[in-house]
Amino acid sequence: MIVRSSLFLLTVILLLAGCGTGEDTANGDSSSNIGDFTVKATEAETTDGDFIYRLVSEKEEYASGGPVEVYAELEYIGDEESIDIFHAGSAFYFPMEEETRDYEIHYPMIEPLLMTTLTKGEPLREKYSGSGGYSDLDDAAYIDFSKQVMENQFPQGYYTVNGYADFFTESPSGEKTDYQIHAEIDFKVID
Repeated sequence: MIVRSSLFLLTVILLLAGCGTGEDTANGDSSSNIGDFTVKATEAETTDGDFIYRLVSEKEEYASGGPVEVYAELEYIGDEESIDIFHAGSAFYFPMEEETRDYEIHYPMIEPLLMTTLTKGEPLREKYSGSGGYSDLDDAAYIDFSKQVMENQFPQGYYTVNGYADFFTESPSGEKTDYQIHAEIDFKVID
């Protein structure tokens, strides 16, 4: 009898704990947490050898449910008039984190080997257009969130972009030099 009562009590406690008493972030309502975050940088620039990588958010705050305007640039500043770089489907990656929900937004990439010629002083620019993914095993809140982000229709939150350019160059003698140049920016999406 004591064992049965203890199991019943344990089951009730676990059910109550599972229901939670905090705010509802599953439906995107993270408004009470978003005030805890301050946007630090909407632009970042990193130089590595003969290249400058820039990562930019056009705004500090965006409207919920709309697109974000983020882009990356890669500029060649070396001695030659131009240089060939080799990369996957793009030289730019835009992985993010939504901090109020603690969600990672991956940036999958197709991986053919492509070549792009950079002309000195003329930045290569690419706009972010949505990313992410999910599986049937993820919870419904994460799936809904991911579907919105994949369509570049961001729900309310505080986002950090840990962007990078990933490519390599080859010298005339065939010597390969790998580059992975990082920068970080952040922005908020508010109602």
